[in-house]
Amino acid sequence: MEPPNLAPVECSVTIEAEPEIVFPYFTDPSKIVNWMGARATLSPEPGGIYRVELPVGFTARGEFVEVDPPHRVVFSWGWEHDDALVPPGASTVEVELEPVADGTRVLLRHHKLGGESAEQHTVGWIHYLERLRVAAGGGVPGPDEGPVVSEDRGQRP
Repeated sequence: MEPPNLAPVECSVTIEAEPEIVFPYFTDPSKIVNWMGARATLSPEPGGIYRVELPVGFTARGEFVEVDPPHRVVFSWGWEHDDALVPPGASTVEVELEPVADGTRVLLRHHKLGGESAEQHTVGWIHYLERLRVAAGGGVPGPDEGPVVSEDRGQRP
């Protein structure tokens, strides 16, 4: 259980595809770059590397903690460029895939984020889960310019 000030960021999306189709979009470098990232180095086994270079100039890095195809994947997470806010491995992303009547419900929980970081990651995950919905559903999400995390400042994560 996390302290109340560190409640997990939670986002979900329903994708018109079976879990067996959706799951590799979290573990296969050639698939993850279709919805999130320009380049990826992934070794989907406990202790294996999780590294995704986003096209907006940031790199997420961590390690796989749990890989249970096609149901669940857990990996640590942080930013190579921003050690002060969320350093690599400082937070954890938990993804659960559930078969539903119209495909797969993807539930993503991002743990150990607080304040502004939680807000920014919520905006980011909403952006990227929508791109995942399109890509895993057989579409092309188009060029990724990244999420705008603050309308006032126009910042990107």
